[in-house]
Amino acid sequence: MQKKTIYLLRHGSILSNPQEEPRYIGRLDLPLSKLGIAQAEKLGNALADSGCTTVYCSDLKRSVETAAIIAKKIAANSVHRQNLREINMGLWEGRTFREVALVYPDEFAARGKDLANYRIPGGETFIEAQKRVVAEFSTLLLDKAENLILVGHAGINRLLLCKLLDMPIANMFRLFQDYGCINIVVAKRENYQIKLLNGSLPV
Repeated sequence: MQKKTIYLLRHGSILSNPQEEPRYIGRLDLPLSKLGIAQAEKLGNALADSGCTTVYCSDLKRSVETAAIIAKKIAANSVHRQNLREINMGLWEGRTFREVALVYPDEFAARGKDLANYRIPGGETFIEAQKRVVAEFSTLLLDKAENLILVGHAGINRLLLCKLLDMPIANMFRLFQDYGCINIVVAKRENYQIKLLNGSLPV
């Protein structure tokens, strides 16, 4: 495999109020906020010289909208990939962290003890989500001769980065993935180096 640069992005913000209580979003199909749109435009400007002709993204609205803005900025195509979707959080989707800890205390504790394998009712495990995103990443890396732009989600990006860094899933939340962030990965002969992690652009 020739040397490639992968620009792994998190979609722009979906928050109308940056101070709102954190909650599990998962597969909820939410649009970008005004801030999220501005973040996507900044990413597009930053990637103007990336040499990429395609922006790959999850098929969830927040990722699709981010990719479309970037693609327009750099005169590229935008392609949706279901396997880049965020992890399915099942019954916890839309609930705040605090609410879940109160309503499902045993389940909340069990997930914390076995982050990789715990399945939220109606959802998927982190290890399942990691397998699908790594498989998609490998396919795109082999199919495309050029550098890659991927617009993912916080959970999915962390899982992919964990795999590339040989980190256990249990440590995934040690990796920050802010809204509109950019990670730069250099791939060469099946080896990966992280050139930039959770980079931010002023809005």
